[in-house]
Amino acid sequence: MNLTGFLSLTVYPIVWMVLWGAFLVFLTLLVLRMLFNYSDPNPFGKIGRFGFRIRKTTERFVYPAARMLAGFRVDTRLAPLVTMFIALVLTYFVSGIIRDTFFIIDGLSAGVAAGNPKVFFGFALYGALSILVLLIFIRFISSWFVFTRNTFLGFVKRVTDPIMLPVQRLIPPVGMFDLSGMIVLILIMFLQSIVLNIFVRG
Repeated sequence: MNLTGFLSLTVYPIVWMVLWGAFLVFLTLLVLRMLFNYSDPNPFGKIGRFGFRIRKTTERFVYPAARMLAGFRVDTRLAPLVTMFIALVLTYFVSGIIRDTFFIIDGLSAGVAAGNPKVFFGFALYGALSILVLLIFIRFISSWFVFTRNTFLGFVKRVTDPIMLPVQRLIPPVGMFDLSGMIVLILIMFLQSIVLNIFVRG
């Protein structure tokens, strides 16, 4: 069965280019911020004012990394490097989530068109696992923020706790980062490959 559909072939490449283009713009801003941090230009000159605008634009993204580095007594001027790495990981995973979304929609459509309930069920199960991947990914990234019971992040935590807490007992969080989330993501992706082999490719 051909699993390549309309959205995967036509829409996803455009979304991919826009997403990675935005990452490159963000990367450029962070590189400029680092240069200004180390060059320390005259704040009253044109370059200094431009550097201040760059700093103001990127501050909300760099501050969590600076706070973490300060906790380890590392030069906070290196915080943009940490933010660059986090942005790269985020962009990569968001790209994969969007690709999976289009893949699932194409697969469900193909299952309905072919009148094949086995394929439809396989893609539906794959989609449910993908939603779980998304929630755990959000939880992993939101370790930079504070959970409250009345926010969306609080909802994500409550939904994923039954899966995450047993793994966290085996692999405790390291600083601000919950590495157990990555282990769970890998396991769920392995389950997704099994689902595809049984219900779709089998």
